[in-house]
Amino acid sequence: MLSTTSSVLKSLLGKTAALGAASARLKHTLPDLKYDFNALEPYISADIMKLHYQKHHNAYVTNLNIAEEKLADAVQKGDLGAVISLQPALKFNGGGHINHSIFWQNLSPKGGGEPEGDLLDQIKDDFTSFERMKSELVAASVAIQGSGWGWLGYSPVNGHLRIATCANQDPLQATTGLIPLFGIDVWEHAYYLQYKNVRPDYVNAIFHIANWKDVSERLAKARLA
Repeated sequence: MLSTTSSVLKSLLGKTAALGAASARLKHTLPDLKYDFNALEPYISADIMKLHYQKHHNAYVTNLNIAEEKLADAVQKGDLGAVISLQPALKFNGGGHINHSIFWQNLSPKGGGEPEGDLLDQIKDDFTSFERMKSELVAASVAIQGSGWGWLGYSPVNGHLRIATCANQDPLQATTGLIPLFGIDVWEHAYYLQYKNVRPDYVNAIFHIANWKDVSERLAKARLA
């Protein structure tokens, strides 16, 4: 029995060795914004953008790098307990980095309106209309208890679009299997300075700056996955 347990532990450590080695070499960085901090006004203020991007997203990146350095060290030492203990930090900060990297690209000062082309066609196929999809996504995002994300995702299993929510910074694909297309951050740091506790106003405002071109490109890539 002891030899079997030892074999399992060695196998687990072996599978994480490559990740640990990569973590030791690579550093995550903040993605460049394609617009100025004030470009999304009046829907998202410059103050919120600065705080959200420079402080919150940057903190996820910093803490993810720290967690991956510790992971590499734990793998090198063969310390399975430390590897396991690091998983919450990797999930939270890694998810925060993934989610926000999508979020910035999902928004544009030239956004808003309705999507076009294949994206609109699929939305109509799966929700009957854009307004119905929007209504369902708004309702799901507003209803999240505490902090989290509302998502429009693509299911590679059946080829349909779905509305989903994730708690905290849980990444959509790793949590649900859906490929993220359009996300709404409903952590208070994303809106409280401007919208106070009126989350519905913020969630509805997001659609005025939604970058449907980016969402369409994500859908095209998701269909090839």
